[in-house]
Amino acid sequence: MTDRRGAAERKRVAQRKQRDSLDRVLVASNRKARHDYEIERTEEAGIVLTGTEVKALRQGRASLVDGWVAFEGGEAWLEGVHIPEYVEGTWTNHAPRRRRKLLLHAAEIRWLAGKSRDKGYTVIPLSLYFSHGRAKVEIALARGKQAWDKRQTLRERTDQREAERAIASRDWR
Repeated sequence: MTDRRGAAERKRVAQRKQRDSLDRVLVASNRKARHDYEIERTEEAGIVLTGTEVKALRQGRASLVDGWVAFEGGEAWLEGVHIPEYVEGTWTNHAPRRRRKLLLHAAEIRWLAGKSRDKGYTVIPLSLYFSHGRAKVEIALARGKQAWDKRQTLRERTDQREAERAIASRDWR
């Protein structure tokens, strides 16, 4: 009997080490945010989830496209993020677009809330991932871009890509 318990314990320890060795397991990213906004500062925040939300995230299902961070009563809330219902869940399943509390230090919340009140600034989620088995969200203080800013960014990116190709294709002998 002790051999079984010892083997099971060794297996659990090995699984824990393997899980902890994975630094970041990306679930979802908001690629559109980097196009629509100029990112000024990023922060990592924990997120309060229910069991079925965690299971849905572990399946790699989430959308951050319409998400934003709201500040209310000295707390930060993630709104508009879609985590679909867990397929094998029962009546205890979660609402896909419910508000989710973010875990940040009080000073960080005060600073972000103050900056988000300034004209043109907002706080948006950039990515949702697991870090050492815990669900985290990367949020950013961002300023909205105008249409001409977006075109200029695309042009610069294209020019940079063409320059890299020209350098790579040149024979340096």
